[in-house]
Amino acid sequence: MDERGRRVSELLHEAGEVHHVVYRISDGADDDWASFYADWLIEHSELPETLGRAPTRSHLVHELVESDSAFAAAEPAARWEDFYAERIVDRFG
Repeated sequence: MDERGRRVSELLHEAGEVHHVVYRISDGADDDWASFYADWLIEHSELPETLGRAPTRSHLVHELVESDSAFAAAEPAARWEDFYAERIVDRFG
């Protein structure tokens, strides 16, 4: 994983922590989690600067959902943040 991938992975981890705090009452349960992550990543993180552009919200939501499905199906040894980050950099970087 290159430096951009590592940075995106860190941002995904941070988004996860923020999401957990926001949804603490429901113990993190949120059927629309990908929308929360996309909004936070585009509006409140350095993702646009890291990628060199801001992905559209709908495309990022789609990639997050697809990454989640692919991660669940592959059961990789990697952390979810690293798995998603590589896919995000490949698509938007």
